[in-house]
Amino acid sequence: MSRVKVATVQFEPTMFEKERNIARLLELCEQAAMAGARLIVTPEMGTTGYCWFDRGEVAPFVEKVPGPTTKRFAALARMHDCYIVVGLPEVDEDGIYFNSAVLIGPDGVIGRHRKTHPYIAEPKWAAPGDLGHQVFDTPIGRVALLICMDIHFMETARLVALGGADIICHISNWLAERTPAPYWISRAFENACYVIESNRWGLERTVQFSGGSCVIAPDGRVMAVIDRGDGFAAADVELDAARARRVGGEPVFAQRRPELYAELMTNTFSWNPCDFFGLYAHEPWPKGRQSRIGVAQFAPGHEVAANLDRIAALARAAKDRDNAELVVFPELAITGLADPAKSAQPVPGPATEQLKELAAQLDVYLVCGLAELADGVVYNSACLIAPDGTLAVYRKIHLTSAERRWASPGSGWSVVDTPMGRIGLLIGHDASFPEAGRVLALRGCDIIVCPAAIKGAFCTPHAGSEVKQPAPIPTGADPYHWHHFRVRAGENNVYLAFANVLDPGNGYPGLSGVFGPDTFEFPRREAIATDRQALVTAVIDTGNLDTIYPTNVVRRKDLVSMRLPHAYRELIKSEPANSSRKISRLGPMPSGRPGSA
Repeated sequence: MSRVKVATVQFEPTMFEKERNIARLLELCEQAAMAGARLIVTPEMGTTGYCWFDRGEVAPFVEKVPGPTTKRFAALARMHDCYIVVGLPEVDEDGIYFNSAVLIGPDGVIGRHRKTHPYIAEPKWAAPGDLGHQVFDTPIGRVALLICMDIHFMETARLVALGGADIICHISNWLAERTPAPYWISRAFENACYVIESNRWGLERTVQFSGGSCVIAPDGRVMAVIDRGDGFAAADVELDAARARRVGGEPVFAQRRPELYAELMTNTFSWNPCDFFGLYAHEPWPKGRQSRIGVAQFAPGHEVAANLDRIAALARAAKDRDNAELVVFPELAITGLADPAKSAQPVPGPATEQLKELAAQLDVYLVCGLAELADGVVYNSACLIAPDGTLAVYRKIHLTSAERRWASPGSGWSVVDTPMGRIGLLIGHDASFPEAGRVLALRGCDIIVCPAAIKGAFCTPHAGSEVKQPAPIPTGADPYHWHHFRVRAGENNVYLAFANVLDPGNGYPGLSGVFGPDTFEFPRREAIATDRQALVTAVIDTGNLDTIYPTNVVRRKDLVSMRLPHAYRELIKSEPANSSRKISRLGPMPSGRPGSA
């Protein structure tokens, strides 16, 4: 089966009315099944509601899996020969409660997922999940389950995608932003798989949930969506599109560099980072401060001299107009895109010496991309040049298919300490790999600079939502609602200076930006260049080492500290390119055998 109709159900449950909730969910699922849906996804905790005070309050509504609720949905699945994902509070044989998602088919329970990465509400009554991240092989495709906060962490979706998932069923009680949420879109986009998002809507105990349930394609397109209200939305998914595993036409899973991802198994923010990054007086954090940084976008030409002139003019404009202290330029900005190997430059060399003079004259840090020639080998590189003449070089680790014809890959990450904070370097396609940004965040980077030459769509608008949100959360139209590289900044709690080539005629959209470390802060701390602007700057703040524990999110890194590295081992395993991962299946279940109702 290569084409499957799927549906997302949106629903507002009522607390303390479990029977009413189940009956309504069964009604909505039957409507979707009668419309032809073979896979139907319902919201997180849809049978009971979400905002429970404690174990005692939710205790009358928990149940085992398999259990009475799964039996009722299994009967519906059997009647319509379909598969249903149900969210409910589960109790195990030891009396432990979990926030769970259950995949049910015509023959009963196929498998379940217990929410692994808790939101602030779960510890009031539930334990973190203990079943890992599984993929279930079914007649309608390879299906994985994630629950709400799980998807904030790039590791979870990556794990199931590496496990062969065609479809990620993400059930949630999402809040505090307009939906479809950028995180949902990025997880589909970067893993080249479908995401079926079932989110609740409505108000519960003062919490406004966002709705926006949808089906998202592997290229990030929202195929079907419900803004507010109960109902379902359906779309046809092509499993072959997911199994191609291509992002922007690139075979990203074959291009991963797991030998360089070992740090994903660590959690450098599990201790007070002020202490950790100063331990043994080795590489202590720079103090950090408020600064202004900028990104410049243009189309590099064939002549190195002309490109250097353009860089100089934009750097002067950033300094004169905004007093910028750091300016990032696109990938291959010095040597051009047409024939990088032919115009490759030594480092240090004439081009970097000219940039050193410019950096000293303007008292500004410059980050520029170029083809680097070193001992007869060509690299796609970026140089960070300080006003004092210090030069740091990073060689691109993740090469595109076209780059492999002229460049050799780099073999290590590059991190530089400056008065503005700790800076990590990536180049273009590197940022398509969520592992790359995560490694730099774990090294304590405050800022990631990313010269880029990325084609295609990585940013989409939003027409606005009818869901009313408390101020200052925006609900109106936004031309830049989803920007993939904003998500990169937020998931790692870093500032990301993304400088892309601007050349629409050749497929380069620009849309460069400086993105802030918290995607749920409104108004956002960012600056985005349009498809015509050449330069934008933004104020950043990396300070906050004068307290016992950092209160600045870029230094505290909440989304990094809450990771669960012991669950991520598959991310660092190497295997031959283009090989297929073994599909995980659920083993015997403590409270019943797989397939029982």
